[in-house]
Parts: sequence; structure tokens; C-alpha cells
Amino acid sequence: MERQEVDTTLAEIREALDAHDWDRATALIEALRPPDQAELFDDLKPDEQNRLLPQLELEDSADILEKLEEEKAAEVAGRLSTQELTSILSEMEPDEAADLLGDLAPARAAQALAALEDSAEIRPFLAYPDESAGGLMTTAEIVLHKEMSAEEAIAHLRIVKPDAETVYYLFVVDRGGCLVGVVSLRQLIIAPPRTHVSRIMDPDVIYVEGGDDQEVAARLMSRYDLVALPVVDAERHMLGVITHDDLVEVLEEEATEDIFRLGGVPEEHPADVPLPAALRTRLPWLVINLGTAMVSAIVLSLFESTIARVAVLAAFFPIVAGVSGSAGTQTLTVTVRGLALGEIDPQEGFRIVGREVLIGLANGLAVGSLVAAIALTWRGSPMLGIVVGCATLLNLIAAAAAGVLVPIGLQVLNVDPALASPILVTTITDTFGYFVYLGLASLAIGMLI
Repeated sequence: MERQEVDTTLAEIREALDAHDWDRATALIEALRPPDQAELFDDLKPDEQNRLLPQLELEDSADILEKLEEEKAAEVAGRLSTQELTSILSEMEPDEAADLLGDLAPARAAQALAALEDSAEIRPFLAYPDESAGGLMTTAEIVLHKEMSAEEAIAHLRIVKPDAETVYYLFVVDRGGCLVGVVSLRQLIIAPPRTHVSRIMDPDVIYVEGGDDQEVAARLMSRYDLVALPVVDAERHMLGVITHDDLVEVLEEEATEDIFRLGGVPEEHPADVPLPAALRTRLPWLVINLGTAMVSAIVLSLFESTIARVAVLAAFFPIVAGVSGSAGTQTLTVTVRGLALGEIDPQEGFRIVGREVLIGLANGLAVGSLVAAIALTWRGSPMLGIVVGCATLLNLIAAAAAGVLVPIGLQVLNVDPALASPILVTTITDTFGYFVYLGLASLAIGMLI
């Protein structure tokens, strides 16, 4: 739905609300698809949302809360009465209802859960954190027993009528409810009617445990092109499934989280986040960055006499530090991505460092030579060109090594590499670059004056 269409429909809904024309207001929003309903509903003011939501069909209200961002859905739910909230929760998928309840105040969530008739379907999902496989899973609509025949399994499918997204691959359990295999719909259809499911299923089924991180589930589904991934407990009892649409959401969340953290923002916040909350998130990291910048300032202060005698050295500070900082960021980005996707094993650190150092050496020779030529042409001093070029070369090698060692070291220490690496790598490239540059200049001071 185009933004212009959203604005037009939004204006029409507001006119209908002001005129207390509930039929027109609900007709306008119920005519939209769930994602468009949520986008339009989010654009309404809180008092407009409060007036509109009780007028909608429960199914539409449930769709809106499912599609809204978690914080906003919790805010809307918090303004509803317990009766209104439980009515909407009853229309939601159990996993979606559990996610919403998990975002509410504990007392309010317990009150709503107690009022639900089908709370037993929701409680298992509340036992797992949001970012775990158990928190991501949904109910397995259909599970086959290995003693079933192909004919019985197909008859069971006709009775249950599962969603299209879960019917292609069906998971098989034994009498104790433990996962023992997977069978495709195609295999069921072409198998002789009396063939037992246990004879046509694949016993080598890929699964995750409920407590596993959602990234583990996402990697498995991506690596093996899975449409659905079963979730089990420690004894392999079937708990639920993770579907491909959940995978897309996880990948988007994890990518967004890493981008924010590489920028020094530990949590994602929308543009309209309150100012105090934004400051609490960003200010601490700026203060930390200030502390690391002071290290560079201390290094510079050690060479005050050199800078005073050859003032032109200051003109090349941005080049020595800036070029190396960019190289460090390039290496850091590749390394953090590889760690996040499981493509890089911390045990391979030395091999990767060697490769990146070679790249840094090649880049250093090229860029260092270019910088030396610029210094020579601009200032007419061969020695200045040699000092600037050598400093750039050495700092590019250091940046390459830091871009690998820092995130891998943080990973080994169980610290998120995406969050802390940028500040540390920048500190290393700046400090080392200034030290080498001014150190070389001090050694060659007689030839620079």
C-alpha cells in the first residue's frame, strides 16, 4: 500500500471517527490486508486507536496486534480492559499471544492469562525467552504417528486441514511424543495406502531444542533450506515448529541489531523514541568513546616537541589515522558478519589474521606509496613522504590485524563483537598510527627541518 493511499484512508477514518460513524471507520480498515491495517492503525493517535479497536471484528484486532511492533502492541494492549484483551488474545495464534503477554507488566499478563479459557495452549510458549527457539516456535498443527499408514495419515490431514505453509513436510513422533522422523507430503501421496509412515519417513531429522538461541535456528533453516524446523525438549519430545516466515523476521532482527551495535547503539529505537530513553542508550557509549580518544590524545602529547618543530606533520594526521580506520572497519565488518553467520570459527583466528595482514600489506604498499608521492609533491620533502608513507603502511597492517583479533577475542570472552569492536578497533588504529607516525618523524627530525 503506497504512502499516499495510507494518508488518504487515514484521513477518511479520522473523519468517520469524528462523526461517530463506526460502520464506515471499521469498513475502511477491515478492507485492508493485515500489514496495511497495522501500518494505518499505528498512524492513529492513542485516543483514536482506543475508539476504533473495540469496534473492529476480533479477528482484525488480533491481526493488527500481531503485525504491530512489539513495544507498540504492548502499549495498545495495556490500554485495553481485561475483557477486551482476553477476547483479542483468544483470536491470536498461541505463540503470538504469548509474545504479547510477555511484553506486558507481569501482573497484567497474569490477570489476562487467568481469564483466558485456552490458557493451556499459551503457557508452554511463555516458558521460553523471546529470542530463543522456544519463544519463536508456533504450535505444530499436525503431527503424524509412526504407526499410521499412509492412507490414515492423508485422512488425518483432511480432518485437521493444516495451513499451507506447514503441510509440505510433516513431522513424525512415537507413542511417547518424541520426534523420530520427517516425511514429505509427496511421499505420503505416492506411497501404497497401507505402508506405515515409519517405513517412508526420514529418521535423520534436523531439529533444535527450545532453549537454543533463535540465531541457531535461523542458521539451520538457511543452511539446509528448511521450510519448517521442529523444536523439541531435552528428551526430544515435540514442542512445536519454526516456520520460514519466522526465519525472515529473525534474520531481519539480527541484521538490524548488528547494524545498530556497529554504530554504538546497543538497542534499536524508533525515530519517535522519547529523548531520555535515547540519551540513556547512546550517551554511555559516547562517554566510553571519549575515554578511548583520550588515549590518542596522550600519545600526541608525548610528541609535542616534534610537532612544534615540524608543524607540517599535523597536516597528515587525518590521512594516517583516517585511511587506516577505514581499512580496520572493512576488516571488522567482514569478521563480525562471518562470526554472526557461523562462517568463521574463533579457532581459525591465526589463519584469518595471516590472510588479512597480507591484504593489509598489499593495501599499505599501494596507499602508502600514493601518500608518500602526495607528501613529496605537496611539500617538496622526500623524507616527509617516506615517513608518512611508512606510517600509513604499518598502520594499515595493524588495522587489518585488529579488525580480526578484536572481534574474535571478544567472541571468545562471550562479549558481543558487534557492540564493542568498533570503539576498540578505532582506538587501536588511531593510537598506533599516531605513535608510529610521530615516532618515525622524531627519528628523522634532523632531515625534516
